Amino acid sequence: MSRLALEGVKVLDVSTMIAAPFGAVLLGDFGADVIKIEMPGKGDTLRHVGPFFNDEPLRWPGLSRNKKSLTLDLHKPEAIEIFKQLVEKVDVLIENFRPGTLEKWGIGYDVLKEINPRLIMIRVSGYGQTGPFREKAGFGTPATAFSGFTYLQGYPDRPPVSPPFSLTDYITGIYVAFAAVTALYHRDVHPNGSGQMVDIALYESVFRMMEFLIAEYEKLGKVRERSPGLSGHSSPAGTFMTKDGHWVVLVTSTDSTFERLAKAMNREDLLLNENFCTNEQRLKHHDETNQIVADWIRSLPRDELLQRLDEYGVPVSPILSIQDIFEHPHYQARENIIEVAHPRLGKIKVPGFVPKFEKTPGSIRQIAPDLGEHNHEILTTWLGLSASEIEELKKKKVI
Repeated sequence: MSRLALEGVKVLDVSTMIAAPFGAVLLGDFGADVIKIEMPGKGDTLRHVGPFFNDEPLRWPGLSRNKKSLTLDLHKPEAIEIFKQLVEKVDVLIENFRPGTLEKWGIGYDVLKEINPRLIMIRVSGYGQTGPFREKAGFGTPATAFSGFTYLQGYPDRPPVSPPFSLTDYITGIYVAFAAVTALYHRDVHPNGSGQMVDIALYESVFRMMEFLIAEYEKLGKVRERSPGLSGHSSPAGTFMTKDGHWVVLVTSTDSTFERLAKAMNREDLLLNENFCTNEQRLKHHDETNQIVADWIRSLPRDELLQRLDEYGVPVSPILSIQDIFEHPHYQARENIIEVAHPRLGKIKVPGFVPKFEKTPGSIRQIAPDLGEHNHEILTTWLGLSASEIEELKKKKVI
């Protein structure tokens, strides 16, 4: 097996739920050695979040693979000492407690960087480590609303709609992994590089993606309101139904794309019409433009439509359910869903690896751990504790 991209990098994951743990699992997928700290007897909150099958949490295998579980009650002084010893040996610490919590326990960044000056500490919270909202409870859905994203979601005559899954948490997790490798590069490559603290707010991970809102409001004074799809960006664009009752999404973000669509529709006359010849004009006549496209799409069955638009290079996709995805040959060819062994479920399918590296691909070296599964391994090999010392920690409920 080829050397893994992040082989040798040691990560301490003391976070819970989705955002920060997702960042840690991405690092683990590409070779980082990840130790997950969990509360004895309880574990990560995600262990108790549905869906379930025979009392097994089905999200756990996908979000906690390539991690080793060490139980440690950080409310106890003995646990704090063990934690500090681990910090001395790792490259990256990922946490998502409410700002000020670790400081209250005596293990804030100022303390930990004295123990390990090369430590990269990534701190995830709803609103960041600074600002008047720093201590406000932060979860992904409220943070999405705070980012301005929820305000745009839905139809103008109905209430705003939150994303149907933890979108902001997962986006933040990508920033966690990006921050870790960026800080590692700075530390290890640049002269006088050292560890540092990274502050990531959930709402900022989404807000960073909405430069169009900033530009539009600052220069045009426009407050963009709720609308489905890519309203206001490009036309035609939207969700359309085919003759045989299937839904597809089509978008023409450039004039050259619309030109290809017009040719596919045998409507090259639209290219000579001043109402449709440029995206700016089509946006002014969006309803009419979309209706022309909707009528044409409704005249063709889905497979014939997709084949024709693909021939002309028009961006279109069927709207896939998870059943469609499981059966789709492209998902299979890309290995977007992979199967792993599970001690109680037998086999379970989980997401594949993203991105796909040519020379250092991701791998699953450790299935998602049971609570405290690696206590003995970590405490003996990392810290040199004896079996009797470990047993004493158990009795005291430190681990």
